[in-house]
Amino acid sequence: MIIGIGTDMIEMERMRKACEKQAFLARIYTAEECRQARGSISRLAGNFAVKEAVAKALGTGFQGFGPKEIEVLRDEKGKPYVRVFGGAGKRARELGIHTVHVSITNLREYASAFAVAEGEGPGRGCGDRQDPAAHEREGGTLYEISGDRAADEGD
Repeated sequence: MIIGIGTDMIEMERMRKACEKQAFLARIYTAEECRQARGSISRLAGNFAVKEAVAKALGTGFQGFGPKEIEVLRDEKGKPYVRVFGGAGKRARELGIHTVHVSITNLREYASAFAVAEGEGPGRGCGDRQDPAAHEREGGTLYEISGDRAADEGD
C-alpha cells in the first residue's frame, strides 16, 4: 500500500552557490554522497531533491530529522536508492514503510525528484537505523530503499 508520496524541484544555480560553502555540504550530505558526486552540481542537486521528496513522503518534511539522515546513493548502474538513519529511520518504521521508490531527472536549470513510500502500515516497517557517520565507521546494514533515474541533461 502507498503510505506517502513526495516531490521536489531545485534550481541548479541555487545549488551551485550553496555547494560553494563547505559548511552546506557537511550539513546536507554524507561522506559517501560527496564521494559519489565527485563535485557534480547536477548530482548534488538531484540528491537534494530526493532528500526533500523522501521527507515529504514520510509525511513530516524535515521535522524530527535532518537531510543527512536520508542518504542518496547510486548502484553500479546509476540507479538511485536511499538509506535512512536516526529520526528518518524511526519515522519510516512508525509508518510501516518497507520500500521507497525514487526517481530523479536533471535539466540544465533544474533537478527534480519524486518519491513513493510503500509499506504495510504502522508497526510493520524497517527498524531504527544508526546515524550515517556510525554506519561509515562500522559498516553496518542500513534500511536501503531503491528508485529509478532519468538523466535528461548534465549528469
